[in-house]
Amino acid sequence: MIKHYILSIDPKAEYQWEQVVLRDPITAQRPDFASLIAQAVADKAGSYLVSVNIEVQVLEEAPSIQPQLLPLDIPAVA
Repeated sequence: MIKHYILSIDPKAEYQWEQVVLRDPITAQRPDFASLIAQAVADKAGSYLVSVNIEVQVLEEAPSIQPQLLPLDIPAVA
């Protein structure tokens, strides 16, 4: 089973849980790995010892968007 996700890393995020985010590229939902693994055993009831291999391949890298401060010329009010 191959799944694709978007990984966003922002070490300056306001909250810790927003610093590293993994999302589905279509739904933007965070993956539920337990459900994905359950699909591999056809959702059959029982307890399983499973081995999960994660291979990461960067398919595309988007540039980080850095906010820019632009100077504003505001005329003085007389």
